[in-house]
Amino acid sequence: MLGARPRTLPAAVVPVVVGTACAYEGGPRPDVVRFLLALVVAVSLQVATNYANDYSDGKRGTDDPSKRVGPPRLVGNGLASSREVKLAMLVAFGVAAAAGIELTILVGPELLPVGAVSVLAGWFYTGGRHPYGYAGLGEAFVFTFFGLVATVGSTYVQLERITGLSVAMGVCVGALATAILVVNNLRDIPGDTRSGKRTLAVRLGDQRTRRLYVGLMVFPYLALPLIAGLSGRPVASLALASIILATPNVTTVLRGATGQGLIPVLGGTGRAQLAFGLLVSVGLVIIP
Repeated sequence: MLGARPRTLPAAVVPVVVGTACAYEGGPRPDVVRFLLALVVAVSLQVATNYANDYSDGKRGTDDPSKRVGPPRLVGNGLASSREVKLAMLVAFGVAAAAGIELTILVGPELLPVGAVSVLAGWFYTGGRHPYGYAGLGEAFVFTFFGLVATVGSTYVQLERITGLSVAMGVCVGALATAILVVNNLRDIPGDTRSGKRTLAVRLGDQRTRRLYVGLMVFPYLALPLIAGLSGRPVASLALASIILATPNVTTVLRGATGQGLIPVLGGTGRAQLAFGLLVSVGLVIIP
């Protein structure tokens, strides 16, 4: 459970819920089986990526406890062997693949390349000889796969077409999901710098990373009223209420919290994203 990183799982759940809500157009209700399969795929990919990150960083020594200020890692802290974590990763990827194949049978073969790329992206985030997470591209991965792909894909498996609403909501969801990684990497700048891990936060530096976090948190709340109005789903603006949960995290980051002081922001950002996703989903299915 520690290696699965439960606090990060809203990043997988929210886009599936929001994407399914985007698919509701006042006609037949979304297919529950397709929704559940999409949810299994997203959560399993998130867990598998977390295990892959733990495995690869542990093998490289990046998760050395003397270099980290965050939660303990399985391999780095000696809580599990690298072989055990690798096995857990393969099982999680296997579950995602099995659910994805079932979705492919129900929807169509066009989902196969999307699933294959998602699995490869999860592994090469920190795995392989040239992990792109070490090159500052982790945020692009999260925005793409836990924002656009998961949200638009969840709409697609219901309607079998891409909609403008799902793309717009995918951008909002992706921004909040990316904010989780940004604050995580902000906390880890000192340790990642010593380990040679060139995350985007390391490349940008402390202050610009804080501004990036704030921008990612603020953007969805600025865009939502416009999206809700143009899509004819004004009740979706209900999600603006989640700003109550987002504001304390933004304030903490702007005040210059570091190290252990940023750990609550990580969980708080996840809760803000979850609240935003649930509220906007409720609003999307209420069509006046």
